[in-house]
Amino acid sequence: MKMSRRARRMERNHKKAKTPALNLVSLMDIFTILVFFLLVSSSNTQQLPSNKDLKLPSSSSSAVPEETLIIAITQDDVLVKGVSVAKVDQVLSTTNDIIPALKEELVFLAANSSSLINDAETQGRRVTIMGDENISYDLIKKILTTCQQANYTKIAFAAVQKSKPRVQ
Repeated sequence: MKMSRRARRMERNHKKAKTPALNLVSLMDIFTILVFFLLVSSSNTQQLPSNKDLKLPSSSSSAVPEETLIIAITQDDVLVKGVSVAKVDQVLSTTNDIIPALKEELVFLAANSSSLINDAETQGRRVTIMGDENISYDLIKKILTTCQQANYTKIAFAAVQKSKPRVQ
């Protein structure tokens, strides 16, 4: 059967108008691999909570601290897990070496921790202190004494790691 010119022209136009569909299967595979890579690589590093009020001292240690309970000391507050437990002015004005509110919070957290291990009770629990580089030594001494009284004897101090100079 012979086709008219008009029918042939319409058939050509319809063939030109058909564009190939976008193949989404390979695109989804790439994004799946990317998501798995990001999940695996992000879980290997411990991130300390950032606080705008803290300026950490510098350090050149290459050891990475373990994930522990964090006590942050700003110019105004003593924070445990981000919650204020004491004011710095009030702590410094007392003559007592133990901070009662901090000790109470540490004992409470130790009692409610889900990982009750006998080693933690005999050897002491772990704590990381993030203190502003300009806080007084008296305040640090009181916090260390309080931690010791609450059986948190494995104490680490958070610091900003200095970059090592490149050897050329």
